[in-house]
Amino acid sequence: MDSATLLQHLRDELAAFRACLDGDLSLGIEHCGSWTLRDLAEHLGTSNLWAAAAVTERRGDHEPPSAPRAPEELLPWFDETARTLLKALDTDPATPAWTFHPPHTVGFWQRRRCLEALVHRWDAERALGTPRPLDPHLAGEGVAEVFDTMAPRQVARGRARPPAQALRLLATDTGAGWTYGPGDPVATLAAPAEHLLLLLWGRGPHTGEAVTWTGDQEVGLALLRGPLTP
Repeated sequence: MDSATLLQHLRDELAAFRACLDGDLSLGIEHCGSWTLRDLAEHLGTSNLWAAAAVTERRGDHEPPSAPRAPEELLPWFDETARTLLKALDTDPATPAWTFHPPHTVGFWQRRRCLEALVHRWDAERALGTPRPLDPHLAGEGVAEVFDTMAPRQVARGRARPPAQALRLLATDTGAGWTYGPGDPVATLAAPAEHLLLLLWGRGPHTGEAVTWTGDQEVGLALLRGPLTP
């Protein structure tokens, strides 16, 4: 997915997340432990500023201040974090930047922040009872990121073992496919791209009406347990 498309998706997803903050900020976020909607806004906003510093200052140790507690201050604060991030990312994707995984370029953050906003927009809307569908091609980009960035990082950090066998994922709506692990796949999991992305991030079931397994499902499920994502 090209830089311009990612940036437009990022603008849209940040705006959609921001719209959720007009609701009850004390609502719990189902897949984020004890976090409330306010906590999720702080997480997304501070990580916006952290990523912006990774681009503009080329460092990964920036520590943004906490978000304001008052709701009337939280919203303009979040808006400013979004503006800061978008300004930092609105440049040539080949520009060098600090990143926690290759490539060490602005393009890494254009994709990473877009996908972060996508999943957390879904989290926020789900908390409000109004989750909208994910763009299937953007969701597919998120599936690719899990396998080319997140899962290898989990292995590098000692949180997961390298896969001993291969699993194939197929998006039934876009036709895209991904293989994780060495050799020929021992199992294949087919589902819409949205379902695959949410599943990989611990937000969707590994079985059910939307999911079709072929091959050795038990081995496939073990590979998915990884953990593949933080």
